[in-house]
Amino acid sequence: MVHDSIFSGSVAETYDRHMVPLVFAPYAEEVARRCAAFMPGHVVETAAGTGIVTQALHHKLPDAEIIATDLNQPMLDVAAQRVRSDKVSFEVADAQELRFADESFDLVVCQFGVMFFPDKVRANAEARRVLRDGGRYLLVIWDHIERNLATMSAGRAVAELIPGEAGRFYERVPFRYHDRSLIEADLMAAGFGQIEIEAVERRSRAASAGDAAIALVQGTPMRADIEEVAPGQLQAATDAAEAALRQYEVPDGFDAPMSAHLVIAAK
Repeated sequence: MVHDSIFSGSVAETYDRHMVPLVFAPYAEEVARRCAAFMPGHVVETAAGTGIVTQALHHKLPDAEIIATDLNQPMLDVAAQRVRSDKVSFEVADAQELRFADESFDLVVCQFGVMFFPDKVRANAEARRVLRDGGRYLLVIWDHIERNLATMSAGRAVAELIPGEAGRFYERVPFRYHDRSLIEADLMAAGFGQIEIEAVERRSRAASAGDAAIALVQGTPMRADIEEVAPGQLQAATDAAEAALRQYEVPDGFDAPMSAHLVIAAK
């Protein structure tokens, strides 16, 4: 069984404590900065996770009405603790089938979620449907895994220890949707015509290689894969990832390069 969309219980908590600061927070700040320039009044976020983008958006756009959605209630429970405002609400929703009326929003935001959508064109079409004319759809999508060295190193270390799907989780899903021409084609198929795509590089930082290993192995759906195909090997997998990640330790902690595509499509 593939567990690519499972973020529940302790996984959601570990994800928020370790994974969010390691790889998501740096991009959340960039997303909020870009979105603020559009001055949207009504925003919907899909695949909001534990609310790191939601928080950054609310900080930059304190008067905007924001609805943050995700498939996983445990993730949204964490997000609701992070952002407390009468301008921000949270609800479980499938990005491929939004409940909102046509032309309800000025902006749709999705950071590191579209890679998990089974039908990306349908999700893009839903984003376009709920956008007003002139609205924007902003996505952040991982670049090739070889430009994200911490993730690549951890994933391949686990693959050497546990052959099979668990070790290939990152290359199977989150980093598989990196081709710009495919991203653009899927957006065009959904009806978007004005599309901009650029690579944005950031640094993946943590207190130590051990913290980074916990994030990448225990704070993602890879954990469920490991627990299914290799029961009892979660700590061994984390240790293997830590050993591989020590090459990126610096005097003040852990530091590795990462890269993602920032995509803006206009309706």
